[in-house]
Amino acid sequence: MAKYSTGSSGGGGGTNCELCGTESDSLTLASVAGAELEVCPDCAPHDDSTAHGDRDRRRSEQDAASNDEPSRRQRAAQNVAKANPVWDGDSEHWESEGTNYDDDPLPYLVSDYGEALVEARREAGLQREELAEELGAPEKDVLAVEQGRAAQAGVGGGLIEALEERLDVTLAE
Repeated sequence: MAKYSTGSSGGGGGTNCELCGTESDSLTLASVAGAELEVCPDCAPHDDSTAHGDRDRRRSEQDAASNDEPSRRQRAAQNVAKANPVWDGDSEHWESEGTNYDDDPLPYLVSDYGEALVEARREAGLQREELAEELGAPEKDVLAVEQGRAAQAGVGGGLIEALEERLDVTLAE
């Protein structure tokens, strides 16, 4: 059973029940376990509101609001964008100063490169801080590689090469 479906991605005009995921053209607004959900006719009996008038009032409020406000999906997408600064167009928070991706591209990394780095660092008897200081790299970049998120953190290929050389480990293909 799908929880919190984001709707149909097929573009066929239908939408999906937010409780079971079934595609339906006749969704209704229901209060299920305290959450306002758009549900299909099969899931409508799960509506917790006791009076049918509450459901009709919510539907009319939703219809009135839809003319002035973004849809539920639009609001959800806006909230996700606010919560993820990577998507806000401001790349200063993840690009390190002086990084030139043309000169220092991130190579293709092997699967589980983060785990391989952690194991090699521990075998060398080094703490993350010590390794970062020895290589002259920010500790946060070494942590990003260890966590398997080198691309998202904007780590350059130079750090990957330095880690491979220092710890005699293969991180790139």
